[in-house]
Amino acid sequence: MSELLQQPGMISALVLISFLLVGKFFNFISYRLMKERIIAGQQWDLNICCGKTDAGKINADIIRHARVPNFVLIKDIYHLPFADKQFKNVLCSHTIEHVEKPDLFFRELCRVGETITIILPPLWDIFAAFNFVEHKWIFLTMRKTHHSLPRYLPLFFAGHVHKFFGQRFKA
Repeated sequence: MSELLQQPGMISALVLISFLLVGKFFNFISYRLMKERIIAGQQWDLNICCGKTDAGKINADIIRHARVPNFVLIKDIYHLPFADKQFKNVLCSHTIEHVEKPDLFFRELCRVGETITIILPPLWDIFAAFNFVEHKWIFLTMRKTHHSLPRYLPLFFAGHVHKFFGQRFKA
C-alpha cells in the first residue's frame, strides 16, 4: 500500500476522488432529500419554474418539461400573468440562480404572492452552488430556504462559459 501511495500523483488523485465523493454526497442531501422534504412540507398555491415537479395548485414554467397538472406556460418571468397577491404561498425552487436579474424576478414573485419561499443551493452543496455551467449567480447562504432574497454575487467564470458555450438551463 505504501508503494502505491508513493506513485507520482497518487495522493493528489485520492484527494480529488475523496473531494468528488463528498461533494456528490452533499449534493444528494441538498438537492434530493432536503428539496423533496421542503416541497412535501406544505401546500403551494404557485410552483413557479416547476420543471418536472408537481408541487402546486398551479405549476408554471417557461418550458413544459413534463406533463404536470394545472400547467401555465410563462412567456416572461419578469411580468407574470397573475394578479397582485393572487397566491398565498409561492414556491420557487432552484431557479433564481439561473436568471439574468434576480432582484427583478424576486420583486415579481412578491407582487403575485403573499409568502415567497425560494429554495437555493447552499454554499455547502459545492456541486450546485459553484455550477458555472448552469448558474449565473452564487448566493451567499448556508441555508436551503429563504423568504427574502439573500446576498449574491456573479458566479466566477459563468459569464465566459455562457458567452462561448451557452447556458445549459435558462430561466
